[in-house]
Amino acid sequence: MALLNPRALRWKIAALTATACCAVAAVIGVLVHQAISERGDRTGEQRVAARLTAAEREYTRTGTAPVDIEIRTPRQLDAPLAQALAAKGPSDLYVTWYDQKPPNWYWLWAAMPVEGDRVLVARTDMSTEVRSLQLLDRSIIKAVLAALTVIVPLAALATEPMNRRLRHGSRTARAIADGDLDARIGPRGRARDEITEMSAAMDVMAETLQRKLENERRFTADVAHELRTPLMGLSTAAELLPQDDEAAELVRDRASALNGLVEDLLEISRLDAGAERARTDAVPLGELVADVVRRTGTRTLVTAGDARVVETDPRRVERIVVNLVTNAHRHGAVPVEVTVTGTRIVVRDHGPGFPATLLDEGPQRFRTGTSARGRGHGLGLTIALGQAGVLGARLTFANAPGAGATATLDLAPVRPETSPQQDPAAAETGVCESGSTVPRR
Repeated sequence: MALLNPRALRWKIAALTATACCAVAAVIGVLVHQAISERGDRTGEQRVAARLTAAEREYTRTGTAPVDIEIRTPRQLDAPLAQALAAKGPSDLYVTWYDQKPPNWYWLWAAMPVEGDRVLVARTDMSTEVRSLQLLDRSIIKAVLAALTVIVPLAALATEPMNRRLRHGSRTARAIADGDLDARIGPRGRARDEITEMSAAMDVMAETLQRKLENERRFTADVAHELRTPLMGLSTAAELLPQDDEAAELVRDRASALNGLVEDLLEISRLDAGAERARTDAVPLGELVADVVRRTGTRTLVTAGDARVVETDPRRVERIVVNLVTNAHRHGAVPVEVTVTGTRIVVRDHGPGFPATLLDEGPQRFRTGTSARGRGHGLGLTIALGQAGVLGARLTFANAPGAGATATLDLAPVRPETSPQQDPAAAETGVCESGSTVPRR
């Protein structure tokens, strides 16, 4: 398809080459046309000058002129020839007038004054010279068109090595953007040009980026690991505090939150390192989501009327759903709804919606966007997105019409039929709250 793209670099170079060739051909053609035209005019003038000179000698000697020479008075001349004769200088022996009449009749007229009120008039046919000039112009145009039919394809083919190197560079850049930090352009060919310099600069940039990301990832993992031991001691000590003490309860709550943050950081570091691998199994998606939402202990409406059996890692699906539901309750507003249709899971709240930066750039760790979405670390959606990448699923975020935010997880199906173990009643709607299931309607 790149070969047929008119905006491709190869065709721009070919068009530039063709333009340059046409410009050179036009300049050469104009110069040749002008030179041939002036030579034809000089040839015609020489012919009529020789005839007038011979006629003038004969007229002076005998008072008559050859049969091809006319003797007229100034009043009998054509207006252009008469005007040229009136403007004749003292040193000019004769004047000329180039008469062109369709179709393709070209005459060069010459007038020479003689004794008395008489003028010798001669003319010569210039159609042969004019047709020769027209034939030359057509030949130049045909030669240029024939040359372009060869030059343009050759120019397009000549740019192929350069285009190949550019395409390799763009593929490498996309691979790096997709997470393959080991991808490099590398030296290709013997050329030492701007593309080589750009490729070397991109490789240096990729190496620097990889080193910085690895340092950041290692730092995050090290910090999380180092915090685990004192946090375990802090959590254990907090459990020994009196149960009915308000300050002790606050300490336990903050220790639990800090422990959850450290676990999230460890999980993000594993996801960034690419160490996570999915362990897939065929699971009924509707039952799995309903059970996961029930265990969150939140009041969430679950609808799984058209759920399917999917080949996925249930633990990672659980992690994604828990994070999405928790985020909806923490930063959105009730009612929170989870809808399972086929292999798609949609979590919607009725709060202020996702901020524009999240919709444009995706979830960012330690950034929750606008204050309307509440406070937090911004790790829940980041982890959900990373786990979806491990599953090979697609997680998208959008704002619902009216109000509310929606998160959609698309999984790949195993088979279209419903699992034999799935109870048809499980496809109905229920509300999960505090670990108990409200009777379905």
